[in-house]
Formats: sequence, C-alpha cells, structure tokens
Amino acid sequence: MASAWQRLGFYASLPKRQLNGGPGVISWGMRVIPGWTRGIYSATGQWTKEYTLQTRKDVERWWHQRIKEQASKISEADMTKPKFYVLSMFPYPSGKLHMGHVRVYTISDTIARFQKMRGMQVINPMGWDAFGLPAENAAIERNLHPESWTRSNIKYMRKQLDRLGLCFSWDREITTCLPEYYKWTQYLFTKLYEAGLAYQKEALVNWDPVDQTVLANEQVDERGHSWRSGVKVEQRYLRQWFIKTTAYAKAMQDALADLPDWYGIKGMQAHWIGDCVGCHLDFTLKVDGQVTGEKLAAYTTTPEAIYGTSHVAITPSHRLFHGHNSLREALEKALVPGKDCLTPVTAVNMLTQQEVPVVILAKADFEGSLDSKIGIPSTSSEDTTLAQALGLSYSEVIETLPDGTERLRGSAEFTGMSRQDAFLALTQKARRKGVGGDVTSDKLKDWLISRQRYWGTPIPMVHCAACGPVPVPLEDLPVTLPSITSFTGKGGSPLATASEWVNCLCPRCQGAAKRETDTMDTFVDSAWYYLRYTDPQNAHSPFNTALADYWMPVDLYIGGKEHAVMHLFYARFLSHFCYDQKMVKHREPFHKLLAQGLIKGQTFRLPSGQYLQREEIDLTGSAPVHAKTKEKLEVTWEKMSKSKHNGVDPEEMVDRYGIDTVRLYLLFAAPPEKDILWDVKTDALPGVLRWQQRLWSLATRFIEARASGKVPRPQLLSDEEKAEARKLWEYKNTVISQVTTHFTEDFSLNSAISHLMGLSSALLQASERVVLHSPQFEDALCALMVMAAPMAPHITSELWAGLALVPKKLCAHYSWDTGVLLQPWPALDPQFLQQPDVVEMAVLINNKACGKIPVPQQVAQDQDKVHELVLQSELGVRLLQGRSIQKAFLSPRTALINFLVQE
Repeated sequence: MASAWQRLGFYASLPKRQLNGGPGVISWGMRVIPGWTRGIYSATGQWTKEYTLQTRKDVERWWHQRIKEQASKISEADMTKPKFYVLSMFPYPSGKLHMGHVRVYTISDTIARFQKMRGMQVINPMGWDAFGLPAENAAIERNLHPESWTRSNIKYMRKQLDRLGLCFSWDREITTCLPEYYKWTQYLFTKLYEAGLAYQKEALVNWDPVDQTVLANEQVDERGHSWRSGVKVEQRYLRQWFIKTTAYAKAMQDALADLPDWYGIKGMQAHWIGDCVGCHLDFTLKVDGQVTGEKLAAYTTTPEAIYGTSHVAITPSHRLFHGHNSLREALEKALVPGKDCLTPVTAVNMLTQQEVPVVILAKADFEGSLDSKIGIPSTSSEDTTLAQALGLSYSEVIETLPDGTERLRGSAEFTGMSRQDAFLALTQKARRKGVGGDVTSDKLKDWLISRQRYWGTPIPMVHCAACGPVPVPLEDLPVTLPSITSFTGKGGSPLATASEWVNCLCPRCQGAAKRETDTMDTFVDSAWYYLRYTDPQNAHSPFNTALADYWMPVDLYIGGKEHAVMHLFYARFLSHFCYDQKMVKHREPFHKLLAQGLIKGQTFRLPSGQYLQREEIDLTGSAPVHAKTKEKLEVTWEKMSKSKHNGVDPEEMVDRYGIDTVRLYLLFAAPPEKDILWDVKTDALPGVLRWQQRLWSLATRFIEARASGKVPRPQLLSDEEKAEARKLWEYKNTVISQVTTHFTEDFSLNSAISHLMGLSSALLQASERVVLHSPQFEDALCALMVMAAPMAPHITSELWAGLALVPKKLCAHYSWDTGVLLQPWPALDPQFLQQPDVVEMAVLINNKACGKIPVPQQVAQDQDKVHELVLQSELGVRLLQGRSIQKAFLSPRTALINFLVQE
C-alpha cells in the first residue's frame, strides 16, 4: 500500500514525512524547483503546515503570474452565450493609485472572477481618462509636455495595477488622449452638431483665474469656488460651445423608472434633472421695430397657452446685459433697478409669429436656473398682475366647460383641444420646426463643454467668414493637437498660438478659415468610453453595433458617489443620443450601479486649520497634541489625500500584508456602498488574517487525514457521525445560497465573507473520522475554497493545488486538473432544494435544552422572527413568559436558539 501512495507523491506515515521535509512539512515527492529556496507545495512538492508571513509571500510570488495567464481572452465568435459586462470607472492617470482606486478595482475584479466561474463571457476592461488640467499644470510647473507626463503616469499606474493582481481585460485598454480614441469623440460631437444638439452662443461663464479656464456650473461649489483649484470663481462673458442636454431631459427622467435601485443614486439623478413640466420656445428680437439678428429662448410651464402671451420677462443678470450685442444699450437705458421695466425690445415667437414686449423684472433671479420666462396671464396670476401694471395687452385663451374640463380658444389649430392634448401637440410642432419644444425642467441647463486649454479633445469645427461654423468632415478626422512646447497657463486657449494649425481652408467653400481653438470638457471623453470597450480596435467607426448590442448594457457599473450626478448624467445622455441615431439598441447604458463609499484616513488638525503629518504629533498622552507646541488637535476621519497627510500607500500595504489580505480587508471592512475608516488595528484586518490561517489549517488537516494511509470509507461512519456530516451538507448549501445572492443581488461582499468564515469554523469543528470518511466534509471544504477564490485568488490557488493531489477523493464533480479559478461556481444540491418547509428549532434557556418548536424554513435564519415565534409557542409561554430575557442567540446552521434569562 505504501508504494502506491509514494507513486502518487505521498509518504505513508508522518515520521517519514518529517524525515523528508523536516518538522511541520508534508512531502509529496521531490519536485524541488532549482533556485527556489523557500517552501510551498507548488514549488517544492512539500506541504507547509503553517501559514506564516513567509508562506504568504511565497504563495503570492508563485501564483501571481500564473493567475494572470489563466485569465483567458474573450471569444467574440459565440454571441449565443450569456455575457456579463462589469465596469469600474476608469482613472485619471495622476501618477499613483490611492486606496480608493484599489477598493473599486478589487470589487470589480472579484465580481468578474465570480461571473467567469458561473460560465459567463465576462469583460472587465480598463483604460485611462487621460485628458485634463493636471497634465497641463504639470507641463507648466515641471517643464514637461502633457503627453509625456501622461504616458509616464499610465506606465507606472499600469505596473501598480499588475502588482495588485487585478485581472483586467487589457486587450480592450483605451486611452482617451490618443488620436485613435478622440477621433470618435470628435465624430460623436459632429453627429450632435448635425442633429442640432451642439451649438455656440455667448454666455456668462465661470472663469477659474488660477487654472485660467472656463468651468461648467457643476464644477463650482455652493460657495462659488472652483472644484479643482479652490479659488473664488469669476464671471466672464465668452462665446462657448454647448451640448443641448435639455432635449433629452424628459426621456432621461422617465427612463429612471425602468432601472433597478441604485442605492439612492436614481433620486440624485431625478433631482438633478428636475420636474420636466415645461419647455423653452425660441424668439427673434427687435429694437424699435428693427430686426437685430439676436435670438432668445424663454421658458414656460404652460406652452399650450402660448397664444395668450403678454410679454417675455428677463432678469437684470441676463446675458443680453453683457458682451457684444445690439440690444445691450437699449436694455440698459430701460433698466430702473428695483422696478419692473418695459423696454423698446420686442420678441417674435418663431412658432406663432406673435410679437410681444420684453420686460425687465425687478427681482434679480427666477427660480431654478432660468434667466427668461414667457408671461402668460391665462395661467399665472403673477403674470396677470405684471401685465396689468404695465398696461400690456393679452388674450384669455383657456375656457372652462361646465364639466370642469379646460379647453383652448383663440389658439389657431390648437383651438378646442384639451390643455393636455394641446401641450403635447404644440411642443411636438415646435420640435419639428426646430424652435424649441423640448420638455424639460426650469433648473436643468445645457452642457457647456468649451475649455480654453490645450490638453483636451479639439472641437472639430472650422469658422469661415462666408459659411459660418462648419464641421470637419469624417474623412479628415481626427483633428489632432498641434505640437506646442511652451505652456504658461495664462490667457486664453494655448491652441490659438499655433497659427499654422489654426489657419486652414473651409471644408465647404475652400476659402480661408480658422479652426476652433477651444477643447472639450473631459466629461465628453468619458461620456461614451463604455461603448468603445465593446470594440476598442475599430478603425472605421466608434464601435460595431452588433458588438455593442451584445455587450451592452453594462451589467454592473462601479465607481465613487462623487460621480453619481455629472458623469452619470452625461453618459446616460450620450447613450440616449446613440439610441436615437440607431447606433445601439439599448437606451440606458448601465443596468446595476454600485456607488462605493470613500476610504477615510485619520486627520490631525491644529485650531488654525493646518493638517499635521504623523511625525508632528505626540500620541503618548490621553489625547493627541502637537509634538512641539503641545496644542490640542482636532481628530477627524476624512477622505484620504496628500494635503491632509492621511493617505495610505497601497504598495506599502501589499508589501506588509499581502495582496489577498488587502483585498479581503477592503471587501470585509464595510458594505461596498459604505465608507471605510482605514485603521488596521480594528477587527477587520486581524479577522481576515486569522481566516486565511484557518483556511490553511483546514486544508492541512484534510491533507494529513488522507495522507495517513487510511482509506476513506463513508460506510464506516456511525449514525451520529452521519448526522454531523448531514449538518455540514446543509450548512454548505445554505452558504452557497447566501454567498451567491450577495454576489448577484446586493453585492454585500462583506456579508459573503462572513458566511464563508462561518462555514470554515464549522469545518474546523468536524470530528477526525468525519474529516477522513465523509464526502460531505470534502465537498464542503472544496466548495469553500471555490467560493473564496474570487476574493483571495492566491491563497486559494495554492490550497487547491494541495487538495488536488489528495488521493481517493470522494467527490467526483470537481475538475482537479485545472486551477480553482477555473472551477464552476458551486451549485445547490437538488435534494437541498427539496428541503421540508418546516425546521425543528431547538430551544435552549441558559444553555440548557428545553425542547423544540416547528419554524417555517423561510424564516429559520431570521433571529427576530424565530425569537417571536418561540415566545408565541406553547413552550415559550410556559418557560419564558414573565422572565427577563437578557439576550438571544440564533444558530441557523445547527437550528437552535439560546435565550439568556435572568434567574
């Protein structure tokens, strides 16, 4: 018998193993690898019984590259297979990963591995949101070109991601600053322009005097400060490019109802869009009866009553009071601060051709983001009062029938319609004629995308004196950035200084023209990147429709809450637009959204507000103080940042604790949507370290039992041992059900780890004979390793390699010739699915068994419900009524509840 075991790579007795491998080592043949001096089984053929710091390092060193190689490429050929598209928001290549990056990518990596084990075709792509101000600022400060700085950072951060053992779909990598990507950003801009959704107008803009650029309204905080530089924003008047996001406000608001719960993010999106109950209508403007060429878009919530217009109202802060236009002088002369003022300016409705006066209101601002409104006395008492005060004429266009129905009168072809029908018909006609009519809110503004910077996607437009603005033809895209070597960060767009690049021929008339010198807001680049990932090498179009239709929508989108409004809104807008262009078949780009919480570090701040570094702090007393001045410090938890000296270097953490430990800590410390307070002294880190050691001990115990020379024989188990094995079988199935639900429904991976910890504890308590002879123990141990593998791939790969060579296995449904990450996800046993509807729950009082009560299977794991059922039962009434219950403990695995009562 011994020789047979030796041929399988085992030694038949513990003394012989110890002679070969020394204390604490099980030798399975002498597969010693030259040059490998430390001991893990995969490298030496010897099983180390203890999971030490050195063992951990050896395991990760051995398996790191092998796990990467296991991540096979996706075959595009078979689109009949189910797919899973998991996407984590791509990073800006700032130069170094922070723990927030590591958290989001660990979550996406774990979910991707799980879905692969379920047999899905999975993509988990990665790329770089590579345009933006920091690169240009670096060019100014360090005399580096933005491109070289960006490429260097990408190279370094890619190495960091590799060091973390993250298996992204690198064959799909995209970089937004490369011409092969931004060619298609420019193409989409051109499509928007052709659809009337990209336009240029003079507007008051937010000017950052430090970064010398225009900011979108969303990039200015509630105090009026820049979200990047922190400086007070100024107001300037410039001609800017806008994308007409308001045209999709109603469609995007309505589409939210069809999406699953997004952890409150849907509410944030709905609030951002606002109540879509009105529309803008376009007017041409005259002064003293003379056409000026100026246009004005004014808002109303009752467009059906447009034939009853008395005036168009603007505020003193309206754009017509600024910049260069022929109306400014007339408006300023008419303005009397604090009074409603009639002006010599009139507005001609481009839909109805009605001409009404323009009125300057006494109040500084309207509600929402409006600066102009249509006055309709028939639907507004405020408008009635103003019209009467200024002597304005108007018609009553709404009549109420005896049954209470409101209908229109004196309203051309809309006369006789109900208000609801007229609303729909009039807005539809306005849209058809291109004079407004898009149903939107009074708070949503169009998207200002112009940036006076170099390092961004050039706007593909040419300005011709004869033809006006002309888009660059597709065959001439991309419009690449010119080579500029000197950056000052002052004045307007750096592109304006590249005269050879600026001066060009008009694509339409071939006359002299000039290129647009603004670049696009980087949010435009990230508004469609999820689509490019479906077909990243396509040189003929942004993406192949068939491929996009197969992979889209993104099944799970993971990113920070800080992007839950702007980025998500713009990405949804572009997806809706592509749907209308018949480029994709799905309107919404993301199915499920996981907005993960922040990682916060402890900060120490002086009363002056200055943040201190750790070496400046005295922690020896009862409260931290400044080491030199002994001033008391304010201690808080804040988002990690360099300026607050509370960051943690991911590479340092990996070097100290290992990849799997850092992964498990990030997954276990809190539910993914909650913040993590980074403190390695808490239970989370010691907990996951102990759990890895328990997993190792479990595998070691099983290996030793099977390497002892005794043949496993289930028939030798006693009835009591069979009952013990049966409970392990039930517990395994329960955990499979729970963990699978967490992976697919709520993504509470911290709870999934807790369930796996419970299963490992139950297996550690198994008797020696159950370990040796029970197929249920073997199956539960293997299922445990497979379920832990997506979260801790290195240690489980080594443990699986050890288990694979155990002889005479009792479970034949595992693929022992492939690694643990290539195993199918454990399935529930059919017999478990046919479990009885009722569980006999044992009731203990102060640790003494008092009887059993029947409990419905579906509530047997809910402590509160079991507690209530016990108290309502005859047994509970007899033994617990009137007694002071201090606490109750439910053990679903063993089907018992223990009440601690005061004697």
